[in-house]
Amino acid sequence: MTPRLTLVVAAAALVVGGLAPAAAADTTPSVPPGTEPTATAPVEVDPNDPDLKLPEGGTLAEPKVLDIKQVVEDESGDERREDTNADVTFALQAEVLFGKDSARLGAEAKARIGAIAQEIKKQNTTVVRVFGFTDNLGSSAHGDVLSKQRADAVQAELAGDLNNPGITFEVRGYGEQYPISDNSTEAGRKKNRRVEVTFPRTAG
Repeated sequence: MTPRLTLVVAAAALVVGGLAPAAAADTTPSVPPGTEPTATAPVEVDPNDPDLKLPEGGTLAEPKVLDIKQVVEDESGDERREDTNADVTFALQAEVLFGKDSARLGAEAKARIGAIAQEIKKQNTTVVRVFGFTDNLGSSAHGDVLSKQRADAVQAELAGDLNNPGITFEVRGYGEQYPISDNSTEAGRKKNRRVEVTFPRTAG
């Protein structure tokens, strides 16, 4: 996959003079349940350390470190990989996997899913989430059904490639919920029509 875009995000909290900084507007898109960041602060800080130069009366907030996230998208935008401290997520465009309004996988789709299966084997994971999503065109009920059928199709292909009964799959069809782009444009809707495969990071 030819990298096109890489984003790295990290955050930490500090309280000065006992007051927390003003909250910034939350622009993080909503995510499906169970996929929230899980990172914890890796280093304890002694608030009484003389080398920690705080203003008089200043105190530290409780440490909080958000997952570092790296996002790499191929040149065509057909596939995106997100890496955090805890998980790896592959997002595949529906047009790459399926025909219009179809849940039948094509040859190119099977090759891409095979590559994801190899990464799952590398991470030696035992839990894989496969979530399907659509844009907001058509009825919500139809999107829910189609997204689940597509997630089922990807899960079945992965299961065949992995051939590992020790792996548990969580499969959901979310329809038009949890968009990652603007549904008012075709470019945005194309990004929202996707299947995501997520699994825990267990190897470097």
